[in-house]
Amino acid sequence: MTIYHWILLTAFSICFLSCLFQFLQIVLSKKSTDYAAPRGKIGKAIIYAFLGAMSPFKKESARLHLPGYIAGILFHIGTFLSLFWLILCFFKLRTNTLIVNVSSFLLIVSVLSGIMILIKRMTKPEMRHLSSIDDYFSNFLVTGFQVLSILTLFIGTPLPYLFVWATILFLYLPLGKLRHVVYFFTSRVHLGMFYGKRGVWPLNRQKL
Repeated sequence: MTIYHWILLTAFSICFLSCLFQFLQIVLSKKSTDYAAPRGKIGKAIIYAFLGAMSPFKKESARLHLPGYIAGILFHIGTFLSLFWLILCFFKLRTNTLIVNVSSFLLIVSVLSGIMILIKRMTKPEMRHLSSIDDYFSNFLVTGFQVLSILTLFIGTPLPYLFVWATILFLYLPLGKLRHVVYFFTSRVHLGMFYGKRGVWPLNRQKL
């Protein structure tokens, strides 16, 4: 392995351990006693929290801003796709041309979505008022990571710049808003348990 591989591996290890520590803090934290009588199925509610409850038709904030919602979904897909290709580059694994071309197209769409989100955050007064440096820097890091992934796919060989950028991304992830990768899952599970116990989730159309 090159020095870039070792630096990236070290950054990923630090990132993973930091996120694991934050996850355990949430899971093992002292929780208040819930005296409500169980009325629903928690398991189904947790599944609903990750699927049905994330639908724009169940979220008013998403339903009223569909372009931004779709752009966010595409941006996240591009991020996971970039991580997938980073793993392939790290282990020097190869794949066929069709997968490369499809991935390149999806990543281009994802980058454009990220830029659209950034412009929207900068130009809409209500969003700009709520935004911090962390919001802009996180978008910049992730978008840049995807751009370098596209260049790597076009060139056909791993770029040292991709490993360096990914290193910065992994080191920053546990510190800024990108750590919602941890809180997203824990919050969804918590919501599923809370509303599932009360029989509120999943929604039953017959009761409406």
